[in-house]
Amino acid sequence: MTNPNTPHTSQAPTPEKPQIVLLLLTVFLAYLGQMTLNPIIAPLARKVGLAEWQVGVTISVAAMMVVLTSQFWGRASQVRGHKRVLIVALGLATLSMAGFALVVALGMRGIVVGVTLFCLFLLLRGVGFGAAIAAVAPTAQSYVASVTHDEATRTKGMAGIGAVQGVAMIGGAVVGGALAGVHLLLPISVVPVLLAGALVLVAVKLRSSASTASMAAAVRVRATDTRIWPFLLAGFGMFTSLGFMQVLIGFVVQDRLQLSPETTGVVTGASLLAAGLGMVFSQAVVVPRSGWRPVTLLRVGSLVALVGFVLLVPDLGMAVLLIAILLIGFGLGIAMPGYTAGPTLCVQPEEQGAVAGLIGATNGLTFVLAPTASTVLYAVWQPLPLIVGALLMALVALFVWLHPRFGRAVGSMPGA
Repeated sequence: MTNPNTPHTSQAPTPEKPQIVLLLLTVFLAYLGQMTLNPIIAPLARKVGLAEWQVGVTISVAAMMVVLTSQFWGRASQVRGHKRVLIVALGLATLSMAGFALVVALGMRGIVVGVTLFCLFLLLRGVGFGAAIAAVAPTAQSYVASVTHDEATRTKGMAGIGAVQGVAMIGGAVVGGALAGVHLLLPISVVPVLLAGALVLVAVKLRSSASTASMAAAVRVRATDTRIWPFLLAGFGMFTSLGFMQVLIGFVVQDRLQLSPETTGVVTGASLLAAGLGMVFSQAVVVPRSGWRPVTLLRVGSLVALVGFVLLVPDLGMAVLLIAILLIGFGLGIAMPGYTAGPTLCVQPEEQGAVAGLIGATNGLTFVLAPTASTVLYAVWQPLPLIVGALLMALVALFVWLHPRFGRAVGSMPGA
């Protein structure tokens, strides 16, 4: 019999612990696959007979797919669930890059060449992989925004996404550069394996997120919304500058140092490793320990990155080049959490998926413009695109220091 004097307690089910770490690991594997290609894309293009502008167009097409699909993925992750979206996207990415590896192998053997090779590059690396990778960051950002309820925790969560992307840059530089020293085809063959690993991880470990009322009510947010457009514009400038550097660095290394394609892959990997180290240190150490608000992160980070871009313009040797890229990674690593967390602190819960999609689309838009513009300018005069990148970074620094939107503190989180 139940003792009537014993109070009856009904325990509410304990909320399940957020799986942020699992999401971060998924982001890491997906971006590791993408970053593994960076050290070898320039020498690879020359190896199979593609011109610099064709590489630029391929990357621009991928970025255009990010622009066109990011908002769809962001809202879908909020309405349909993060797991479902990631499974679809990672499956598409795996298939696209497996096909790309096959096409590259055929291109190296001279079986597929010329226009046919270029079109397959566009279809697989551009359209297929671009549309797939577009889902990863917005879904992760939407998830972090949905499970964090104060400014400091959310900023740290967004910094975590940036940090694992930085670690992926390091890993990609190491894996891509080292494997390229053996054979250029090896790093390309590893990419679909990494993506398949991320797919299995999500399918097996990530809990399905049931739609809630706020999810069902997910709404669109315009890029011109006065609450967020200054953050988006600052992010656009930062990522455009970064795009100029990332796309060109392989060509800069090879032409300044007069290296073979295989050695270029190794040295370019070392350069991107420096950027990744700077980014990881800033986002894993500086951002969490500083306690700076998003606006402060943007202001400090943009100034540090500007110094790096200025140092990159003249040919001052390998040591200065590595220092410049390290400073770029360090500065942008500080600024990026401010750019990604800032807008989420200004909108309602049902708008988070749309904002995550806008951030992804903004990032993608920069890589629509930067690869083609930078490679075309590089053909005109090699220092020119580096000068343009430095000027863009200077404009970003001025904007975040002078625009009144950044002069006002971000208010309390809506819906908190």
